Amino acid sequence: MENIVSKFMEDHFDNLSLRPPLFYLWKYGIRFEISMPGVEHEDENNLQQINERTTTLFKSVFNQVDEMLLITDINCEKNDSFLQKRSTKVYQKYIKNKETVRKLQHIVLPNVFSEDEEDGEDYTEMVTHRFVLPCKMSEIRYHSLLKAISYEDFYHPNQILKGFPRHGIDIYFINLTRKMIYHLYDDRGCDVIASDKEELYFLYESFNEWILDYDRDEIDKVFKRNK
Repeated sequence: MENIVSKFMEDHFDNLSLRPPLFYLWKYGIRFEISMPGVEHEDENNLQQINERTTTLFKSVFNQVDEMLLITDINCEKNDSFLQKRSTKVYQKYIKNKETVRKLQHIVLPNVFSEDEEDGEDYTEMVTHRFVLPCKMSEIRYHSLLKAISYEDFYHPNQILKGFPRHGIDIYFINLTRKMIYHLYDDRGCDVIASDKEELYFLYESFNEWILDYDRDEIDKVFKRNK
């Protein structure tokens, strides 16, 4: 199954490593601001904004007929056997059909952050557990899953890694049909990258006000059309 991911990234993203921060690692991408800066996560208006932006962007990247991969990466020590005994809750709670879940593949990779040498972290004793599920948008409870991802940094019943305090989780939605990747990295922001920048113009123009101001100048250089 990893061959599918590797082949896709090799063919369409110049063999880019699937890991955060995707926006800074690829030439065609947009980073969107999801939550309200400086506002408590549980603020009603903030939760409404998170829900609106994550769901709207997701439905703009995927449609019902697109072939997709739902990928979950969990990073932990090599000798951590927890994930060898049970699957991540992502596939227990957010997949509608048990027949779909049977297609789930689990592989263990060298830690995806091992390429980072400047942050001073020692990744030699860590691995990445990667779960890969071929599916379609209609087969997943994407609204609930996006909500759960946005809660991952907070103590809440919706936490995906509740009771499993390892080194973090990353969930990627890959659109095999349109060659796009949606990564809601936490409640603060979402990266959308594409093999062909033409696929991103709709997002850039339709949700321009949602673009993270910190990166807006760089994004404008790529996508702003001359009038």
